[in-house]
Amino acid sequence: MDGYPLFSLVPWTVFLPVIGLLLNLLVGKRLGEKGIGLIASLASGLAFVVSVLLAIALKGHPEAVTIPLAEWITVGEFNLSWAFRVDTLSVTMMLIVTGVGTLIHLYATGYMHNDVRHNGDPERYRRFFVFFNLFIVAMLILVSADNYLMLFVGWEGVGLCSYLLIGFWFEKGADGIGNARAAKKAFIVNRIGDFGLLIAIFLLFWNFGTLEFDGIFAKAAQAAPALLLAITLFMLLGVTGKSAQLPLYVWLPDAMAGPTPVSALIHAATMVTAGVYLVARSSPLYIQAPAAQMTVAWVGALTALLAATIAIGQYDIKKVLAYSTISQLGFMVAAVGMGAFVAGMFHLATHAFFKALLFLAAGSVILGMEHGEEHAAQGHSPGSHELDPQDMRNMGGLQGRMRTTFWVYLVGALALAGIAPLAGFFSKDEILAAAFQQTPAIFVLLIISAFFTAFYMGRQLFLVFFGKARSAAAEHARENPAIITVPLIILAVLSVLGGALNLPGVYTLEHWLEKSLAHVPKVEFTAWVALLSLAVALAGLFLAWLVYSQRRMPFKDTDPLARYLGGLFTAVYNKWWVDELYQAVIVRPYRRLAEFLAQPVDVGLIDGIANGLGSVSRSIAEQLRRFENGYVRSYALTILVGVAVIMAFLLFR
Repeated sequence: MDGYPLFSLVPWTVFLPVIGLLLNLLVGKRLGEKGIGLIASLASGLAFVVSVLLAIALKGHPEAVTIPLAEWITVGEFNLSWAFRVDTLSVTMMLIVTGVGTLIHLYATGYMHNDVRHNGDPERYRRFFVFFNLFIVAMLILVSADNYLMLFVGWEGVGLCSYLLIGFWFEKGADGIGNARAAKKAFIVNRIGDFGLLIAIFLLFWNFGTLEFDGIFAKAAQAAPALLLAITLFMLLGVTGKSAQLPLYVWLPDAMAGPTPVSALIHAATMVTAGVYLVARSSPLYIQAPAAQMTVAWVGALTALLAATIAIGQYDIKKVLAYSTISQLGFMVAAVGMGAFVAGMFHLATHAFFKALLFLAAGSVILGMEHGEEHAAQGHSPGSHELDPQDMRNMGGLQGRMRTTFWVYLVGALALAGIAPLAGFFSKDEILAAAFQQTPAIFVLLIISAFFTAFYMGRQLFLVFFGKARSAAAEHARENPAIITVPLIILAVLSVLGGALNLPGVYTLEHWLEKSLAHVPKVEFTAWVALLSLAVALAGLFLAWLVYSQRRMPFKDTDPLARYLGGLFTAVYNKWWVDELYQAVIVRPYRRLAEFLAQPVDVGLIDGIANGLGSVSRSIAEQLRRFENGYVRSYALTILVGVAVIMAFLLFR
């Protein structure tokens, strides 16, 4: 088979990051920060090289190949191997995870050098990169799996890593436990979604007798429609957890508690894309369940709109991007729900470029603000005091002080807004075109979401980079070193050129993925949809300029947008009170029920049974202890009595 020797390299995409994390775990303490960062980055970078080699091999042999590594589960006639799947879909995800992930690793070597010192614990540098490599490992297992159970192992792995990294500074945050709460929230909310995926896997095994993709997909057309509907809807529950869609999106904004490289890795290249990948991978099931497809599309479209409205009222530079991620994931989920799998994957790829860029550039801004705050404190500048370096109300005027960060941020923001000819314009336009051709109502929701996207990105640009500095930290902010800015420049280039992956009339990505997807509908290029998309984006940016340009907004001043929107701005600032609704309807009643049941059930019944058994055992032991008196004559008498009883039993039986 042409290319087969290269296909056999696929386990190394996982082995290399594993080797990296083991080296850092075992000897990293002796190597210092440079050695730790080099090993972690090299492990991810070499995994990217292997992914490139796999892509080259697929050019000559585009059919899917399974590379078994070891026997895994054998029960009766059921046999499941730990096997890797090499096809264009899995390799596309490998390239994104390892390519963007490597750039984030390089950035993190510089960022975490400052972050661990700013937070007062340089010893955690090594722990961070062990967790970081583990995150890459888990995501690669997920996307390279040849069966649903192996996919679920990776699925749970990224959930564990998100918990570890979101709560990396677990003793920080509100009341000293704010970050720990954010990590716990992400973990628990994702367990709800994981329950849905697990039920879907149980149904697949129960009805198909296998968990391998090819075996299930071959039988999908003959399966009962009700069964496929149940399976795909339970999968959707998993998607709403991992890819932060309604109603389980609430964990993602709180994930900003983790260091900025964590935010970039979760939001751009790894965890949140898992749900979109799951639907694309399961396309043979979804095309047999049109009701499930439509449900997926509506969930995505409604999530895109809701999150976009919330983003316009946030002040934390990272939380704006977090809600933007939720919204853009809504675009992707809507696309795969409508059957436009290539459009969804196209936007997944371009979004990985410009959202990683935006998060890392936001981290550069935060570092610049922290340096400025330290400088202001040393010089006792008027107004120098401890402030939130992530609050955009404390920024302003950074364009002249952080020029490289400004220009790359501008590229990322315009790509996200959908301005031609940047990557986001092409991928978003393809989703809008698919929606217009198939479901006009979803098209309307998405085009409104696109307008809000351009507006909140324009708002962020003006608040952060333009006008006058609104704090001493902003006045003294400075640009970061090359280890921070070079990865940003590379991602900016990708954000400019990424649209070439699937240009109208070329359909490179479409041809690449058609062997891996069950159905690749033709999305016709519609000139007026593209022009409308561009006009809406420009209108959003223009409105942001009208509201925020050249304003000197003091920290305590009312947001100018609030003057126009009034109570509506209060609603979006408070995120439509969804978290409060969850607290009132689910969390507090659950806690009250738990407290109510704790005494009669937990303490009274369960502990009572356990304590009762313990008391009985102790009473029996106390009675038996009387025979253990230490006198030999007592033991001899006991033996004699025992022998007599045995003899009597044998004689009179």
